[in-house]
Amino acid sequence: MLPDSQRYILTPMALRREQVLERRIERIKRALQALGDLRPGSLSEQYNVCGVAGCRCKASPPQKHGPYYQLSFTRKGKATSRFVRREELAVVRRQLNSYAKLRALVDAWIDAAMELSTLRLEQQRERAAKPPRSRART
Repeated sequence: MLPDSQRYILTPMALRREQVLERRIERIKRALQALGDLRPGSLSEQYNVCGVAGCRCKASPPQKHGPYYQLSFTRKGKATSRFVRREELAVVRRQLNSYAKLRALVDAWIDAAMELSTLRLEQQRERAAKPPRSRART
């Protein structure tokens, strides 16, 4: 919530909505802190054909070599692809899932922050549009 010096008069419904949005943002921040290692990209399963004549991969139907797992991602405008060892698959998949959660949480944070900012701006406009109340002297 805003400090008292920056707080403006809110309608009860607007105050409730502001509190809901602030709590949502705090939950998102906690969820972001709980994320583990991150890795962008996608994982694909590859089967290859070798160059050895008479190999099973040349048979009809072919029995290709694999599976091999390939991680592909683009970072800072550069596309990269790396093979992932079978014993590392579980770790890489967790990292990919954590990255996907990061993106979803950041999107949710932006949505909530934009709504909160709009609510606060609307309240400031309403306050500025209302003439100040004069105190009646008795």
